Amino acid sequence: MRSLTPAQRCGLAEADRPAWRLILVGVADAAERASLLSMGCAEVLPDCASMRELSARSQRVAEMFGLLPRWRTLGPITLDLFHRDARRGARWLSLHPREFGVLWRLADNPGERVTRGQLLKDVWRISHEPETNSVEVHVSRLRAKLAAADCETLIQTAPEGGYRIVNHTPFMFAQTPTQADALDNYLRDLDWHEGEKVKASQF
Repeated sequence: MRSLTPAQRCGLAEADRPAWRLILVGVADAAERASLLSMGCAEVLPDCASMRELSARSQRVAEMFGLLPRWRTLGPITLDLFHRDARRGARWLSLHPREFGVLWRLADNPGERVTRGQLLKDVWRISHEPETNSVEVHVSRLRAKLAAADCETLIQTAPEGGYRIVNHTPFMFAQTPTQADALDNYLRDLDWHEGEKVKASQF
């Protein structure tokens, strides 16, 4: 079984962003394992890990990914719950947490109106309507960032008040990122064979 160099393992972790699917086995150095985990690897284990432990950790990672939809895809935009940001292809929109919260809440029911009060309750976590225009300001900033990604028509102001996602294409929970898989490309660059992928499991 061909092993990877520390630089190649780092390259794999970078290529897997932002998916966080990677399980690396055979990393002896504790500092390197900690660094790879901080980069987003799902698990990093030494060679001494037993098959039983590897199986249990793999199952935990698989279950973690099944708890909530990691991605939501609407047209060219992908919402990433773990990063609390949205992207078009590989370009992140750099959303403020509440901007992301507004977009995620509107995406709960694409095409349906969400009132200002509902946004305050579900995103701001307050039950009364304050004397501020915070919702309108955040929606305006969100629209500007969507416009920069050529998706300016994604959010519509409802005539009766509130906002809705304009559902031009079928909305779905994405199981994998919509952009080309950089991890697979990196493995091909390493001339990695199918039989060797046991060292780099994906979920």
